[in-house]
Amino acid sequence: MKVGEALIKEGLITREQLENALQRQVQFGGRIGTNLVELKFLSENELTKFLGRYFKVPTISPEMIASIEDEVVKSVDPQVVQRYKMLPFKKDRKRLHAALLNPNDIKAIDELRFVTGYDIIPYVITELRLLYALEKYYGLKRALRYVSVVDRHAPEAKVEEESIDKIKAAFAGVSQTEEIAGILIQAAYKIAERVAVFIIKEKNITGWKARGMNVEGFSVTDEEHSIFSDVLRRKSYYRGPVLNINGNEPLIKILSGTPRDALLMPVAIRDKIAALFYVDNGNQSVLDANVGYLSKLVGMAGVAFEMMILRKKIMEM
Repeated sequence: MKVGEALIKEGLITREQLENALQRQVQFGGRIGTNLVELKFLSENELTKFLGRYFKVPTISPEMIASIEDEVVKSVDPQVVQRYKMLPFKKDRKRLHAALLNPNDIKAIDELRFVTGYDIIPYVITELRLLYALEKYYGLKRALRYVSVVDRHAPEAKVEEESIDKIKAAFAGVSQTEEIAGILIQAAYKIAERVAVFIIKEKNITGWKARGMNVEGFSVTDEEHSIFSDVLRRKSYYRGPVLNINGNEPLIKILSGTPRDALLMPVAIRDKIAALFYVDNGNQSVLDANVGYLSKLVGMAGVAFEMMILRKKIMEM
């Protein structure tokens, strides 16, 4: 029995909800469970528990994902975890406990035993949690659609979500653009070691405000290939290492190295990018902050900038 039909049989979704999810799957891709969660027909926790019953194997919890040891992560090559869509999370002598999208795929598990040299103990994991974990531990970037949904289930999200109303009120009450950058940086600095806002003026990208790093005097153009030009061109966030290329040299200089895991997000006013928001956890550490939460902060900052512009236009009328 297919997953969708089994969900209906258990009374977790209706036939109509399954049809809607299947139509969405054709358009956007992803697994059927992912589309059901995105449509809010099913919670991610409900899906996880169901998959455990469906495949008759243990499930992996957010708490287990949050504390995987480096030795376990390094025991499997990133290309292998990406190819087989698996997450190693525990080693026990020659046994490797790993979460997979399909823990009943005997052929894949046999191949993994051969490739890794470990006896594979399979668990089941949802697509959302797997992609979150592969980005966190292996730097395998998720599509933006997967960011905000799964990060709500990360253990570190609770404190951040509890403070969001206060941050919303702070953004709503700003009277100067300087305050917007200050609120954004202050909120992000609570969960990351280095944060900065870079302002866009014509083709120049200059340092504006920062915590944990010094952006005073920083200036580059968007014409040379860099982490900045990549985000501006695609109008989408960048997550990954700061590569040692010519265009990144000014950033590498102020960071005193090349972070293995950094995040750069565009701060947009309608369709125009007005600033760039940078976050990392130091040169050698993985950025374990809630990316969905940071994305929400950046979105609110963009709205706050737009409100400031509208106020100025009203005053000039």
